[in-house]
Amino acid sequence: MDDNRKLYEIAVMAKENAYAPYSGFKVGAAALTDDGIVYTGCNVENSSYGATICAERTAIAKAVSEGRRNIVKLAIASDSKEYTYPCGICRQVISELMPEGEIIVGNEDDIIIYKVSELLPHAFTLDK
Repeated sequence: MDDNRKLYEIAVMAKENAYAPYSGFKVGAAALTDDGIVYTGCNVENSSYGATICAERTAIAKAVSEGRRNIVKLAIASDSKEYTYPCGICRQVISELMPEGEIIVGNEDDIIIYKVSELLPHAFTLDK
């Protein structure tokens, strides 16, 4: 099993911790830093839908809160047979905190790897 598949499998395990009583759609994420540390996250829903936190942002926030700024890969998993991609808000956070990174999406059979710039071309930045 290659490293990308291993990171995806960690995201699969992380999804089991999701709190998704409203949508029933559990998502897990695993963020890999440049020093080899993996931070996991899951979605945490709330009855005030705007307060819901996505798995991707949970994993990234855990890494950042532990002082890590160089996230190089982020794997995303759900129970869907289709690939689960980050939402728009997550894409914006990802583009700021891991602009040169890779996003791994998958299912039971396959994984696909994208560069962040492929998922959010022309991202908003304060530099532009």
